[in-house]
Amino acid sequence: MAHAKTSYVCLPCRASYKQSYDRDRQRICPRCTRPLVHVGSAFAAPRRRDTAAWRTLSVLLHAGVRFHKSCCGGPGYRPRTLREVRERMTYARRSGEPFARSLVRHELPSPSPRG
Repeated sequence: MAHAKTSYVCLPCRASYKQSYDRDRQRICPRCTRPLVHVGSAFAAPRRRDTAAWRTLSVLLHAGVRFHKSCCGGPGYRPRTLREVRERMTYARRSGEPFARSLVRHELPSPSPRG
């Protein structure tokens, strides 16, 4: 039985590739020969020209966030803009919550009123 395909990306080339998953095999970018990053089967790549989306994706991947399917469908919420990433970074810094966890929060708790 063939394995389902999953996505790998090359951040410097802004390229995405669907390949079968093999834990023991290192994937290499055919353009620049750098190692590809395994991002998961629920990944949808931004357009190559969309530099802001690729910067956002780079932050997510460097924080350890991936796009694996859950039991209920997709990977859940992922920020799509740098503004959303900055909001979650600020929240993580102020609350002490791990950065990777704050990145996947759909909504941030509202700040408590100061009196």
